[in-house]
Amino acid sequence: MKIAVTDYIEENLDWEAQELARAGHTFAAFQLKFRPEEEVAATVADADALVVNMVKVTDSLLARLPRCRLIVRHGIGYDNVDVAACTRRGILFVYQPDYCIDDVAEHAIALLFACARKIVASRRTLEASSRNGQWDFSGLSPLYRMKGKTLGVIGAGRIGATVILRLKSFGFRILACDPYLSERRKQDLGVPFVDHETIFRESDFITLHTPLNAETRHMVNARTLALMKPTAYLINTSRGGMVDAEALAEACRTGRIAGAAIDVYEVEPPPLTLPLFNLENVILTPHTAWASVESGEQIRQSIVKDLLLFAAGQRPRNIVNKELLENGPWAHLRA
Repeated sequence: MKIAVTDYIEENLDWEAQELARAGHTFAAFQLKFRPEEEVAATVADADALVVNMVKVTDSLLARLPRCRLIVRHGIGYDNVDVAACTRRGILFVYQPDYCIDDVAEHAIALLFACARKIVASRRTLEASSRNGQWDFSGLSPLYRMKGKTLGVIGAGRIGATVILRLKSFGFRILACDPYLSERRKQDLGVPFVDHETIFRESDFITLHTPLNAETRHMVNARTLALMKPTAYLINTSRGGMVDAEALAEACRTGRIAGAAIDVYEVEPPPLTLPLFNLENVILTPHTAWASVESGEQIRQSIVKDLLLFAAGQRPRNIVNKELLENGPWAHLRA
């Protein structure tokens, strides 16, 4: 089988090349993230399987990949992949939902604590006080105790659930919203599940953990921000498209909400014209919630495992378009 990587974030993919060559497969890695679709298609046209990070997999691209039978997404979210087009063309699509769960949850919690304790602003207060030779904490007021405050978690899948379980011991009143979660799973998490409007109205901290799709795009907008408490913070480590950045900047600038902490952006990296850059009550990190040595090793091993399973005629894990297993060439993978 010939395997091609369209784009990657690792320093190199030597380990993958060795593992797949040992099994008799051809492997090639490219950096095509910002290249025109025509170039992407021409470069990987002869691949049987693709590994994709952020290259957009559109129907028109798939039409130019006559040999492709499997696409593996390097990551959890897959809003850059036209799954319906994959299904129409009989291409199995696989993702890595178990990747970086702990890391993103930890990053979201770190941002929440940084907001609550005004960690970034504290450095400015320290430097100003040191210049003046006396303490001046006026720029940090007010600070509120986190215990007893309401945390709203939108999306209680793997990452959102991890945030809930980790923060239960901190004394938060936790509310969650996830209309797609089973009743059994809701009971297991042991927190009240409410609608979106209740989350926005009642929460002191809101953290987002849902996929990006037509339903969730700009879920945070001028209307929902207007529902929030003026002392509330928004944390987003999910997808940039969940938030209307202009509306969020306005809400933070005018004191409609207390502030925000953002790790993801609609355009990445975000342009310096992004209005959030100019606000002292907004913490920005460079889409690094996923990052750790452990998560990097985990996803590389997971992707290679899926490729080897497929090449051996076995079922890859975490197939998104499972309807392809009902009949046709992939029916044998149902078991």
